[in-house]
Parts: sequence; C-alpha cells; structure tokens
Amino acid sequence: MTRERLVPLIVAVALFMENMDSTVIATSLPAIAADIGSSALELKLAITTYLLALAIFIPASGWMADRFGARTIFRAAIAVFLVGSIGCALSDSLLAFVVARFFQGMGGAMMSPVGRLVLVRTVGRHNLVDAMALLTMPALVGPILGPALGGFITTYATWHWIFLINIPIGLLGIVLVSVFFENIRAESHDPFDLPGLALIGLGVGGIAFGLTVTGINVVPAWVAAVLVVGGAASTLAYVRRSRGMPAPVIDLALFKLATFRAGVGGGFIFRVGAGALPFLLPLLMQLGFGMTPFQSGLVTLSSAVGAMMMKWAVPRILRRVGFRNALTWNAAVAAVTLAACAGFTQATPVPLMVAILLLGGFFRSLQFTSVNAIAFAEIDPARMSRATALVAMAQQLSQSVGVAMGALALETVLRLKGQTVLVAEDFPPAFLLVGLVSASSILLFARLPANAGADMAARHPPPAEPQDDQKAA
Repeated sequence: MTRERLVPLIVAVALFMENMDSTVIATSLPAIAADIGSSALELKLAITTYLLALAIFIPASGWMADRFGARTIFRAAIAVFLVGSIGCALSDSLLAFVVARFFQGMGGAMMSPVGRLVLVRTVGRHNLVDAMALLTMPALVGPILGPALGGFITTYATWHWIFLINIPIGLLGIVLVSVFFENIRAESHDPFDLPGLALIGLGVGGIAFGLTVTGINVVPAWVAAVLVVGGAASTLAYVRRSRGMPAPVIDLALFKLATFRAGVGGGFIFRVGAGALPFLLPLLMQLGFGMTPFQSGLVTLSSAVGAMMMKWAVPRILRRVGFRNALTWNAAVAAVTLAACAGFTQATPVPLMVAILLLGGFFRSLQFTSVNAIAFAEIDPARMSRATALVAMAQQLSQSVGVAMGALALETVLRLKGQTVLVAEDFPPAFLLVGLVSASSILLFARLPANAGADMAARHPPPAEPQDDQKAA
C-alpha cells in the first residue's frame, strides 16, 4: 500500500478513538449522571469541556508539529488522551469527570490537526478530496459502533468500560505512528506567540464555558456573566493584537480567502446543528421514549451508517456539480433532516426514524468532507500549519456551541413550562432551532465562486463570464 493511502488510514486510528469516545458518552449520559450524583443536563459540561479543551489547545498544534516533528507530537497526543480516558473511568464526581474530560481534550487537541497537517503535506492538493474521503471512512466506524457499544456496555456492564476501550485502540495508534509516520517538521519555524495563545484561549474558553454553565446552577449567575464578558474582551484584544503580526497563533487573515471563509465559516455554522444531534437524540430516546441505552444506540447508529454510505460517492458528486452547488443545496437538504427529528414521537415507527437518520447521515457526510477539503483550496505551504490549526479549532468549537445551544433550548422549554423533568414533548423546539441554524450556512456557501476548488474536484473550470462592458458591446 502506498504512503498516500497509509497516512490517511493511520490518522484514522486517532479519529476512530475520538469519534468512538464522543458517541459512546452521548448514549451513556443518563447512567453516568445517576452514578456520580448529577443530572444529564449538567453532564453537558463533560461534552463541552472536552470540546472546549480542543479549541483552546489546538492553536498550538501546528507550531509544535513544525518545531518538534509530526510523529513526536502525534504519539504524545495519543498518550495524553489515554491518560485522560483512564481518569474518566476512575471518576466518582462531576468535578473529577469534567477535569478528566478536559485532560482528554488536551490530547485530542493535537491528534486531529497534526494528522490533517501530515495528510495535506503528503497527498497533495489534487488528491485531497479522495484522501479526505479515505481518511473519514475508517474513522466513521467509531460513530457506527459507538452508540450501540456504549449502550450495550452501559446496559449490561458499567459505563466505566466505555473509556477503557480507548486503551487498545490508542496503543495500536502509537505503534502505527512509530512505524509508518515520518517525523515531518518545518525547515524553519516562526517564534511561538504565547501571549496570543493565552488571549485566544481565555477568549474562546470564557465565552463557551460561560454560555455552557448559564442556567444549570453549577456556578452563580454573575460568574457566568463574568466569563462571557471577559471572554469577549479577551477575544477582541487578540483580534486587535494579531493585526499586522507576521505569525499569529490564529491567522485570521486566512478568512480573506473565499474558499477558506466558506469552508471554515460556513462549516462552523453548519456543524452547530450537527454537533447538537448526538447530544439531543440519546436524551430523547432514553428520557422521552423510555428506551435503554442499548436500544437508543441501535437507533442512532443509523446516522453513522448513512455517513459511511456517502463516502464512496463524495468525489464523484463534487466532480459532477462542483463545490459551490454541492455545499449550497446539500446544506439545505441536510438541515431538513435535522429539523425532521422534531417530528419523532413515541408513536413514530422505529423504521421511519432509522430511515430519516440514515438519510441525514448520508447528506451530512457529503457536507463534512466538502468543507474539510475546500478550506485548503487556496492555502500556500507556508501557512498550512496555521490553517490546519484554525480549521480544527473551529470544527471542535462548533460542536461545543451546538451542544450548548441544544441544551439551552431544552432548559428554556423546561423553564417556560415550570417543570424539572424532561419529556418527549420538550425536544421539538431544540431540533427545529439547530436545523434552522445549519440551514443559515447556505448564505456563505452560495457566495463561493462557481469554479471554487475545481482542481481539487478534478473539474474543468467553466469559461469566464464576460464583463459588463463586454456584454454591453
């Protein structure tokens, strides 16, 4: 097997572990909450804290890979992730669990962006769409197995084992990286922007964590307000400081590129809805419909099966219709499948729910692969490490925002009804909200040039349209 195929498969081992972890915990939230004396809504902190740690530490990943080598950082990241997984399994309180998840996120913060960096530097731009599809295929085994496996373990054993299963997967990843990865590093690297990392970390962390704890009585309301306001001030300070810097830790100038702006900005908005789905669905199935974690997992895994089915078709679709058309129209269809979950009731036949989730996974998969590829269409090699870090940070933060938004919608419904226990009728507003947010990403995708990413999709760009003065002539 050639290196161009080996590298995506090796990186996929790490993504498999991350995806397995996130989907396993989603189906097990009620059981974990009952065991550690918390509530399912409070445990959204465990999900958002993990994603938040990714967003905070990802900015350093590109520089560290350039400085110390991709193989060194990748192996260390997997090891840190495994230590965090063991900490989760040993947790007996909400605080301990959240701290362990944050530590897990520190390791995950290096795995995904460093893996992407190696991928784009190894396979080349013309083969990136096929490589992204190949990369995601094995990684999707995690979401497919995750809900059912998590439900099975939680129902017939204990939830602690859903974290211990990361150990053999991670050890396999370390071995494969050691054998097949080149220790790619930049010939010259920029000085590290530590003050910038501190500002952006405080900014992103303050805003996301402040919004997350609002309304669940984990901290006083004034503390949540201080976190949000302080985070906004820190983010603004970073934006002002980064202007004119030759090598900022987060290169906001990349957003001047239309393809990067659509891939990262549009992808962020779309993923807000998709990020809420793994949080909302298991709660609806278990708390609303009374399913066991295993039954819930069997239903929700159909979404990942649909995603697997799409991977084979992505390159062909992009070659036929191009990035702009695919991203614009597919965002609308995928958003409709998200909003359709609002119609699920206890009387809805399970095969119908499975069919809707299968279609949703099918179209979301096309969207994810497309935005991942188009973001790098105009990135030159010198800025590639900063681009991969920003892409990964935006991707993880969008999922955190999605979980927070979905939970906030549920909390608002409970507050308006004067209730404290979730029932099935409380979920439709949350699904409609996240579907609407995902649909709004169309506004960015529709502004892409018609020939955006034509070389990556192996398409011949359409002939240039005549200018207005030529038309008049």
